[in-house]
Amino acid sequence: MRNELRKRLKSARVGIAGAGGLGSNCAVALARAGVGHLVVADFDVVQRSNLDRQYYFLDQIGKHKTEALRENIARIDPDIRVDAKALRLDAGNVAVAFAGCSVVVEALDDAAAKAMLIEAALAISPETLVVAASGIAGWGRVEELGVRRMGRLFLVGDLESAVSDELPPMASRVGVAACMEADLVLEILLGGSSPKGA
Repeated sequence: MRNELRKRLKSARVGIAGAGGLGSNCAVALARAGVGHLVVADFDVVQRSNLDRQYYFLDQIGKHKTEALRENIARIDPDIRVDAKALRLDAGNVAVAFAGCSVVVEALDDAAAKAMLIEAALAISPETLVVAASGIAGWGRVEELGVRRMGRLFLVGDLESAVSDELPPMASRVGVAACMEADLVLEILLGGSSPKGA
């Protein structure tokens, strides 16, 4: 059974929109699980302020996040293919960027960008599924992070905790949400939750 699961994950192609706190940590979780092909799109570069919650290192400051993430995943498993797309996503290029991906993970910061990505990704094909997040700022209250399923959209978070000066994004809660997104992707790819006792 384990070999069968590995084969299914190795043949999967998953898109990740955004390579910040959610996207970089979700990508690493999927890589460690054995997903064989990741398509990561982000226009930004690594900054020192990112290191408190994103999967980058001091010597990567100034590099495109997508390229730095590809390097980091190659250190985990060089057999995993990472298509690093250094671009700003918009409604006109989402379908091209994530062509062939059965699942697209939304990991963007801006509310308008999130809405655009979800709408554009769902329009790629009737089979495309989207895993998104909303309401993950702050710390604690991990039990409030849930999953809402709305057709082909899976939404992680509490839907309320917006980032602010009083409620900044913290590595622990962002990391939990990123791993929840990754776990939902695995559930989709492997056909449901794992059996109890597995």
